[in-house]
Amino acid sequence: MSNVPTVLIVDDERAITNLHARWLENSYNIKKAYNGTEALEQIDKSVDIVLLDRRMPDLSGQEVLNEIRDQEIDCRVAMVTAVEPDFDILELGFDDYICKPVSNPEQLHNVVSSLRTRSTYDTQLQEMLALSTKKAALEERKKTDELTRHSEYADLKARLESLRNDLSETVEGLDNDDLRAEFQDRNTANSKLVQSSEQNDASEFKN
Repeated sequence: MSNVPTVLIVDDERAITNLHARWLENSYNIKKAYNGTEALEQIDKSVDIVLLDRRMPDLSGQEVLNEIRDQEIDCRVAMVTAVEPDFDILELGFDDYICKPVSNPEQLHNVVSSLRTRSTYDTQLQEMLALSTKKAALEERKKTDELTRHSEYADLKARLESLRNDLSETVEGLDNDDLRAEFQDRNTANSKLVQSSEQNDASEFKN
């Protein structure tokens, strides 16, 4: 990554795109796109972080995300969306999932800072953190019986356990502040991410 990371903000609501750009412009190089087509025109290897709306009229955020991954562009992607997460998020290759509204500049800076930190980690650790985000988001909204009936959720848990075992020595090198930076409460939807993932996942990492 460059010394000053480049953040691409993608949202078909111009007011939101422009507001988020103003919040970040003093700390980051900013690119803006007001739909999925513009996003694909803007995305290149100079982009470090993408804040991506999920529901847009021309190309959806999912289509944009798939294209980013297909092109093997090495950037971190947060879905910033009003769409409540469901089991379909298990198929999406994002790093973080933030539910709108993002209430203040500090909250958005925390999201971007976390993604910037993740960019310094290796591929396995990035995957583990992305899967932990998905797991926490689903557990926030789904009842236990719904989760236990879903085979892909079981697959996610198994993959997480495998990654934790593989990365046990790596994670021991992260102190509690590092883990907290990854699992902090960045929006209302992620409140249990702090309460459960930070406590349970961090304790498992340390064991």
